[in-house]
Amino acid sequence: MSNPLIALSAVELRRQIGRKQLSPVEVLDAYIAQMQTVNPGVNALCATDFDRARKAAKAAEATVMRGDQLGALHGLPIGVKDLTETAGLLTTFGNTAFTHHVPGTDNTMVARLKAAGAIVATKTNTPDMGAGANTRNMVWGATGNPFNPTLNAGGSSGGSAVALATDMLPLCTGTDVGGSLRIPAAMCGVVGLRASPGMVPQHSRKLGWNVLNIAGPMARNVADTALMLSASMGHDPLDPLAYPSQPNHVWPLAEIDLSELRIGYTADFGCCLVDPMIRRVFAERIKAVRGFVETCEPITLNFGDADRAFDILRAEGFLAQMGEQYAKDPDALSPNVRANMEIAQQLTLADRAWAHLEQTRLMQTLAKQFANYDLILSPVTPVTPFPWQTLYADAIDGKATRNYYHWLALTYVITLSTHPALSLPSGVDDAGMPFGLQLIGPLFQDGRLLAMAHAMEQALATNAALARPLPDLGKLQTDRAQLKSIVTHPPMRAANQ
Repeated sequence: MSNPLIALSAVELRRQIGRKQLSPVEVLDAYIAQMQTVNPGVNALCATDFDRARKAAKAAEATVMRGDQLGALHGLPIGVKDLTETAGLLTTFGNTAFTHHVPGTDNTMVARLKAAGAIVATKTNTPDMGAGANTRNMVWGATGNPFNPTLNAGGSSGGSAVALATDMLPLCTGTDVGGSLRIPAAMCGVVGLRASPGMVPQHSRKLGWNVLNIAGPMARNVADTALMLSASMGHDPLDPLAYPSQPNHVWPLAEIDLSELRIGYTADFGCCLVDPMIRRVFAERIKAVRGFVETCEPITLNFGDADRAFDILRAEGFLAQMGEQYAKDPDALSPNVRANMEIAQQLTLADRAWAHLEQTRLMQTLAKQFANYDLILSPVTPVTPFPWQTLYADAIDGKATRNYYHWLALTYVITLSTHPALSLPSGVDDAGMPFGLQLIGPLFQDGRLLAMAHAMEQALATNAALARPLPDLGKLQTDRAQLKSIVTHPPMRAANQ
């Protein structure tokens, strides 16, 4: 039987640590025990760092006992996506060329989380170079959905979402280009936030002014997500997009009266493929939300050729990040990564200029809606989770998808718009799998988005059918052989190799 403290929220864990009611060592050991018990059935974790984490937890305990000032995340274990650099801890990017890669420095977000007192316990699984919304690679294997390990956990932050859903960790990091924080959160029943560009500084981005690629928090509820964001944000002179916001704009959460909110909603943004079952479930959620708010009405949007704009801007980013590796050894990259690189080879400067013009028009189209609405709702994913052996959804509602990421349009059109968006768990779909609502707010008003999401989370929780679903951990298989079957050689698990 698992230790009951692992089910406590990050906010409550931090409160009890600050009051000397819980020790950081006790907390870490409870989560390590849960990882060792549960992970074999879902394969969400990569390289672990338990020895160093225990030393950090003991130091955190001593700090508490001395009565020193504590950071916002003091003593809380976290998981870091394997796409994100961690000093002294194996970071493979899910790619076989990096099976021995141990960075010398932390990613910006990781450094800030550590400075706030967080303890890095493990890396979490991701697709090869983060390409795709199915967390599987040739280094660590596939990550199974905690509600059914034979199904896709989403991606590319799938390992983080599964670790949270199964109470292996209270907080995890993720990244997001086309929906990588939001999609796995929706598929696993947790919260993922794509913040406004620059809200979480990232000076490791090779294209410093590129707004597509962001890092951000994942947690089991909105309050924990807000706490983690508050510890990640703030100005960074090395990131040209870094937004000079203050943590107190996000945490503590503001009080929101749902009955005063004006909400617009769309099932497809006028351009996205969506399965009929998902449309039905979304309509049911809208009916429920309508009972809480002042206004809840459909909106009509014209996003033009958002698909082509995303193709171009995504390929530009991949070329900047991986062009050198592609030229050196293209076969070391997954088919998904190569697909982006092949698109990039065909682009012209005129294509790039058109894509930026189209993105600007799309952003302004959505921004105008916030003159009438506080919040815009949509589904997060267009289909229920499918078997992880299927690389991506090649058809939706009888219509073929254009490429391996076209099925993610519900989230990538919002990436293009640059508006902050949050995946809020809300019950299960008709297949019994978690369903996520995408909540979209005005640009750079991330704190207000989180406050509105928190109010909606509390309202939905009054109905068990609409609350966050929990997986039955007793049904998880303890044999990871199937999940590891795509690995062709033993992975490197040691932190220092």
